[in-house]
Amino acid sequence: MEKAREFHFGAVAVNPRGLSRVEAAVYVGVSPSLFDAMVKDGRMPQPKRINSRTVWDRSRLDDAFEALPDGTYSNPWDRDVQ
Repeated sequence: MEKAREFHFGAVAVNPRGLSRVEAAVYVGVSPSLFDAMVKDGRMPQPKRINSRTVWDRSRLDDAFEALPDGTYSNPWDRDVQ
């Protein structure tokens, strides 16, 4: 996966608030195609438009990520293995 871009101004690193599609996918830890599916089904937010650019707001990605279910999913087949 690609690394999200980071800008350096002197000794200070600045992470942009608006992320491209690929950067947003990397930010939440999924592939761009899964990210697209998550946007389509509402698990991830819709993008914003800045002139001709399509960007995802890092804050809204954080909120959407927090709303995802935790790893408490249990597979009924796992009970039989124990």
